[in-house]
Amino acid sequence: MSDRPLRPDTIAVHSGREDLTALGVHAPPLDLSSTYPLPDIEHGGDAYESLATGGHPLAEGGMVYARLWNPTVARFERALAELEHAATAVAFSSGMAATTAAVLSHCAGAQGTPGKRHIIAVRPLYGGTDHLLDSGLLGVETTFCDEDEVAGHIRPDTALVMIETPANPTLQLVDIAAVVAQAGDVPVLVDNTFATPVLQNPLDLGARMSLHSATKYLGGHGDVLAGVIACDEETATRLRQVRAITGGILHPLAAYLLHRGLATLPTRMRAQQANAQRIARWLSDHPAVREVHYPGLDGDPRGILGRQQQGPGAMIAVSLVGGFAAASAVTSAVEIFTHAVSLGGVDSLIQHPAALTHRPVPPEARPSADVLRLSIGLEDADDLIADLDRALGAAARVTGAFSEDAVHA
Repeated sequence: MSDRPLRPDTIAVHSGREDLTALGVHAPPLDLSSTYPLPDIEHGGDAYESLATGGHPLAEGGMVYARLWNPTVARFERALAELEHAATAVAFSSGMAATTAAVLSHCAGAQGTPGKRHIIAVRPLYGGTDHLLDSGLLGVETTFCDEDEVAGHIRPDTALVMIETPANPTLQLVDIAAVVAQAGDVPVLVDNTFATPVLQNPLDLGARMSLHSATKYLGGHGDVLAGVIACDEETATRLRQVRAITGGILHPLAAYLLHRGLATLPTRMRAQQANAQRIARWLSDHPAVREVHYPGLDGDPRGILGRQQQGPGAMIAVSLVGGFAAASAVTSAVEIFTHAVSLGGVDSLIQHPAALTHRPVPPEARPSADVLRLSIGLEDADDLIADLDRALGAAARVTGAFSEDAVHA
């Protein structure tokens, strides 16, 4: 094979499958073992110690127990790492388990020494992440700020800077390289769920970790729950240690489905993005819509698209003229869109962030009550537009906020 770097479509299909020829199989096997035979006490003990402290399996009797390591999970991790231009990746049972491990691994001190307890988080963030940081449940103090305020909040005990771009649910873009520069020696975690490795690679811009709720685009079919962090090996060792101790490892069946989902990720992402671009433009001219939140519609004045993110993605948020009443009417009237939380699947979803995913967020940081979030799927764009047009007409009848004749003009 030539030395020319492989492109994302090829990586997505072939990554994590390097050992299949030696195994004599074409499709990756699924290992559901909960425990593994040990050759003897000495080798078993050494292997257990290696895995429990965040290391890799040893040559003999190396896997020990599925809470510590699983080969199907490891294949998915290798595949995702390659797509993210990372040395490795660590997979967890959910996106929130991954987020929790990232916080614990950076805030906990070595045995007998105090850890750093301060985190800087740029809002907006996914509601679950915001809630976790704001709750104090993990014993950390969080400073929430705008992206240009990070440098001013760095303290000696700052352990981590956390950002999400595009942000959930407003699709606000954050300049990763600029935040990394402000953070200095403090590691930066980027929630890359909305963009995926197809559109954005945070580690190339200086971030320490790229986190995904793999439940979303990586799986792509709404049938798996998972989280994963792409990172360097030193960071991965700390993450695996937290995972081993807390029991947050991904189930092998979920890893199998995710690895299979990665093969179509670039194709799905491009097709869903094309649908979203068309729908966002249509919504921007609709009299029922006060504002469309979608990267690039404002002309991208900071030049983040192309430089950082290779396309606007497939998520849209809209502010409606009729406020909460209109939002409620739309979610009740759609027929092709499913009114449900989550995102990134092949089917289109719609939900009200303030009432659902961002309900635990403090009122001052919660999305406006007139905002709906749309995850655009692989259906025909004309059918999705017709569904939204019908639902917006229903909102007109309920709220009287605008002329129904104007909706259909």
